[in-house]
Amino acid sequence: MSIVVSSLAVVLIVLIPWVGVGAFDLQYLFGVLIPYAALATFFIGIVVRVIDWARSPVPFRIPTTAGQQWSFPWIKHSRIDNPKGTTGVIVRMIFEVLTFRSLFRNTRLEYRLKGDGAPKIDYEWEKWLWLAALLFHYSFLVIFLRHFRFFVEPIPGFVHVLESLDGFMQMGVLPLNGLGLPGVYLTDMLLMLAVTYLFVRRIYVHQTRYISLPADYFPLFLILALGTTGILMRHFIRVDITAVKELAVGLFKFHPTIPGDIGVIFYIHLFIISVLIAYFPFSKLMHMAGIFLSPTRNLSNNSRMKRHINPWNYPVHYHTYEAYEDDFREAMVEAGLPVDKEPE
Repeated sequence: MSIVVSSLAVVLIVLIPWVGVGAFDLQYLFGVLIPYAALATFFIGIVVRVIDWARSPVPFRIPTTAGQQWSFPWIKHSRIDNPKGTTGVIVRMIFEVLTFRSLFRNTRLEYRLKGDGAPKIDYEWEKWLWLAALLFHYSFLVIFLRHFRFFVEPIPGFVHVLESLDGFMQMGVLPLNGLGLPGVYLTDMLLMLAVTYLFVRRIYVHQTRYISLPADYFPLFLILALGTTGILMRHFIRVDITAVKELAVGLFKFHPTIPGDIGVIFYIHLFIISVLIAYFPFSKLMHMAGIFLSPTRNLSNNSRMKRHINPWNYPVHYHTYEAYEDDFREAMVEAGLPVDKEPE
């Protein structure tokens, strides 16, 4: 049911600009107003959520550790997996953000049958999930940076370097008319492959499928649609690249203009990315910012060396047992209860 709801939502998202631009010629709405509204929602939503997370109290240390804690000088401790100071936390965060270290160490519980038919609990290393996640994020980053060629004039040098490294798989020249085909970017294929794997895994692993919600499938379908429309524009459906850049530069400089008939497929692509941008602050995709505010990652494990007192503690009047016995000693003796001090 979650797959059906998410897929229908993405189909509707594709149909809206298709009808809006193709039938009603609402190019200014889908080319200017909606992208600006999506960006405003994106930035305001992220600021609101980050402020809300920053205000959340963390009165005690709850770092996730996976190694020996520091105790004595002659016992080797895990400086990255169980840091005792800020330096270790910074190193761990760098590995977490750039290499997904915790996901690399992740294992999955499996029930398997032995030769005699008896069930056996086994643990499997989630190396393919880690690899797919790594390829997806870095491919998306490279594609995002490559798109700077549409927003900036002149094109930055690093964009030319990325295009050269990413587009080394050239299709050559057509023998019939001598026209060259657009180069195939490696990150385009890796992105689609990684997202497809993440979707298939979510269906294939029954434990993951059981806990999956529409919010888990919707971003995957949205990114698949985004990549598909991008590949269609580059290799199959003609789009006026000059007009696209004119529109993008105008949006970037806050002087938007609609340069003419770009093509419906472009507005579908732009609408999908606008929906993804606007949806970002309200989805699980916010782990991009949440990782830096997670107390399980950004805290050192120094509870043995430093006493951490809850800053929100307030004075409490304690009624000790001695005071309780002073108040009710005679009644306790009459009831046959033992007392520390006999009544006078």
